[in-house]
Amino acid sequence: MQRMAWLAGMVLLVTLAAGCRGPLQAVTQSRVTMFSSPVEDRGPLVEKDVVADEGEPCQKIAIVDVDGLLVNSGLVGLGSVGENPVALFREKLDAVASDPCYRAVVLRINSPGGGVTASDIMRHDLLAFRERPGLPVVACLMDMATGGAYYLATAADHVMAHPTTVVGGMGVILNLYNLKDAMAYFNVEAVPVKSGRFIDLGSPVEPMGEEGRAILQRVADEFHARFQNAVRQARPRHDPSRKEDFDGRVFTASQALERHLIDSIGYLDDAVAAARQLGGCPTARAVLLRRAHEPARSPYATTPNAPVQGSLFPMSIPGLDRSQLPTFLYLWQPEPTFERRAAR
Repeated sequence: MQRMAWLAGMVLLVTLAAGCRGPLQAVTQSRVTMFSSPVEDRGPLVEKDVVADEGEPCQKIAIVDVDGLLVNSGLVGLGSVGENPVALFREKLDAVASDPCYRAVVLRINSPGGGVTASDIMRHDLLAFRERPGLPVVACLMDMATGGAYYLATAADHVMAHPTTVVGGMGVILNLYNLKDAMAYFNVEAVPVKSGRFIDLGSPVEPMGEEGRAILQRVADEFHARFQNAVRQARPRHDPSRKEDFDGRVFTASQALERHLIDSIGYLDDAVAAARQLGGCPTARAVLLRRAHEPARSPYATTPNAPVQGSLFPMSIPGLDRSQLPTFLYLWQPEPTFERRAAR
């Protein structure tokens, strides 16, 4: 039965792919246009006012949203919606830096983290942005800001979390799986031709030896040390003797505040107010940067970022989707197939 279900799914996928020759145009309940082409030009960013009170036309607070999994790749395939979050983040920062009317930024984060390199690039870009126009940045943590998302938040001037935010997850994970028995079930046998003993280190078709594990462990430890150093430099009030804070565990907002991992607890409106105060502009407008076709009627509007093909095939077996593996992750990851999803 399992084999028949798998074959049926593959037949459906091929049939759908064969029947779609041009860009797929569909409308969801949120009226968001969906595209199948990863190179579709969705137009420039536009400003959308998201706070009801009127402010000075030439004084603006930018709400820059960071949602979902942080990966340095775009969503591709049938009906996918979304963009490369690393590229989109940089585009938004550049748009703010080029407009003298902006006075401050609220970095609204709702993410479990993501790839080590993607997270590091975004943090580097945020630090460079703070040096360029010199605008204050208030990070507002929503449902969660763990792993690479918290790593990014530490580059802000002020970190505020909602009372129910999950914070932390400061660790590194690399998901590897042994699929030898699963492949044998389908009469598939690996026949690698290689030069270099460890060129296939982490292969799903061979068990990993102690020496190979030690090699990958050293990489994970180096990335973990980089995370810890960044937090210690950005959060000087954090007690460096609390080594357990870096073991990957997560904290509530009140626990994070007690450990000086955040600066305050509040809501998104409080973060906007703090940004206005830091920017010296109490009547500044709050705007979201969006593509023209993306709705944004409140400061909670999120950037569409979801792979529709995941809903067509909801069953996921760890390790079988190799498109994003192996990847070292700054990611709180209780669910081992999470790296194949690009949004929550």
